[in-house]
Amino acid sequence: MSTLDVIAEGFTWTEGPVWFGDRDCLLFSDIPSQRILRWSETEGLSVYRAGSGFNNGNTRDRQGRLIGCRHGMRDVVRTEHDGSLTVLAGLFEGKRLNSPNDVVVSSDGSVWFTDPTYGIISNFEGYRSEPEQAARNVYRLSPDGELSAVITDFTQPNGLCFSPDEAILYVAESGSSHDDSVPSVIRRFAVDGATLRDLGVFAEIDTGLPDGIRCDILGNLWSSAADGVHCFDASGTLLGKIRVPQVVSNICFGGRDGQRMFITATTAVYRVFVDVKGAEPWTRGRG
Repeated sequence: MSTLDVIAEGFTWTEGPVWFGDRDCLLFSDIPSQRILRWSETEGLSVYRAGSGFNNGNTRDRQGRLIGCRHGMRDVVRTEHDGSLTVLAGLFEGKRLNSPNDVVVSSDGSVWFTDPTYGIISNFEGYRSEPEQAARNVYRLSPDGELSAVITDFTQPNGLCFSPDEAILYVAESGSSHDDSVPSVIRRFAVDGATLRDLGVFAEIDTGLPDGIRCDILGNLWSSAADGVHCFDASGTLLGKIRVPQVVSNICFGGRDGQRMFITATTAVYRVFVDVKGAEPWTRGRG
């Protein structure tokens, strides 16, 4: 039987785990401390980046570069191979974004990200300020640099991920964090290039709310929740839960065999064996 192991602890609010198999390490954010941390089996824990600008969600692009969402700068930023930073998106229609939260990159190189207001409603995860955008959107940044709002009707869009064939985009609604009337649901959208078609509610989280989400290679969707990690099949049926003693913020697949799930949960990071690999290409092996 697989056990839930604590691999790092003592943080304030962990988020944004992403596996780098070619470096055999996990990167994750501790948002309030403005740090991105690095963990590896052989070298343990170290600081990857101090002064991260309240960095939240992370992913990789197809060139192996880190893509992150910074609450403090209210932008999406790419770390180049030489360590320099390139801002990919910070304005929409001439106004500052709210506070980009989570991000994925599709196989065509487009960057998709959510933009709720969590980083500007207090000084805990960013800098308190009034939103300049009229809505909390989901955006798509095309390979040629065009930024478009592709979903505009969420209260607080949060985690997002693609199905293995990229035919479906899943998006978590976490608006219940501040409004009990908002359902704690994951919605799904059919993807046709840059166009999305609303397919309605995929699943509802029965304890807490959905934050970070990931798909595995079989098409199951795994979601963070208040009591752990919930796993749904492709029809939205709950298959089971991984119980975690802290509120879970986000998850990712990785490890040397691609079958470890890394779980960021409040003040700690956990690891557990799962008998499936992630849908993202870099979680299927060392690359």
